[in-house]
Amino acid sequence: MKIVVVTLFPEFVEHALGFGVLGRALERGVLTVEMVNPRQFATDVHKTVDDRPYGGGPGMVLKAEPLRLAMEEAARRVPAARRVYLAADGAPLTQRKVAEFAGLPELVLVAGRYEGVDERFVEACIDESVSICDAVLSGGELPALVVVDAVARLLPGTLGDAESAVRESFTDGLLDWPHYTRPEQWSGREVPPVLVGGNHAAIARWRLKQALGRTWQRRPDLLSGRELSKEERRLLDEYLSEKGEL
Repeated sequence: MKIVVVTLFPEFVEHALGFGVLGRALERGVLTVEMVNPRQFATDVHKTVDDRPYGGGPGMVLKAEPLRLAMEEAARRVPAARRVYLAADGAPLTQRKVAEFAGLPELVLVAGRYEGVDERFVEACIDESVSICDAVLSGGELPALVVVDAVARLLPGTLGDAESAVRESFTDGLLDWPHYTRPEQWSGREVPPVLVGGNHAAIARWRLKQALGRTWQRRPDLLSGRELSKEERRLLDEYLSEKGEL
């Protein structure tokens, strides 16, 4: 897969690409990430890419023309790419959307800055806008890295164990279950006995119960649109009873 990031700070993104799982994906050739800087398409001596907003107000707005020309350069490199703008007012990024992106051969991510970008650029050049959280950040570089990292995990050949990407939070519409590793006892706390008993069916049941319970406690919105099976309902009730919440 090939991703082009349109950003005023390419070094910011490039520096973060070489670590961990994402770094291995790039090293193995599973993923290619390139940068395009809109500033190189500014025509004045100061390489100006922003200006004051019409209607007044604080901050600066990225100009449409340098962004359009940067998008043309991106399109030359990835002509079939989906064009995504990382914006606070975009649709929430979900695991389903990440999987959709991972199924594409090419992707362009536009990182905004300042108060945002000229809306005419969005209307003319962007296919969809995506937000990673309900908070305002200084720019779209961190959200772009989040998208790149999340997508890379789903590409074949990135993870040592491909099943790791399947057994994660949100993949099945639930948060992940608790994880434990050695030693069996630590600081007066023990690993749940079911995990060391060797009964794989019991372990699977326990994990599903924990995932359901954690989702109910921390992200009930995820359960509101999910039709629980009889077994899932029974496990959730069992979890809530154990926690004294039923």
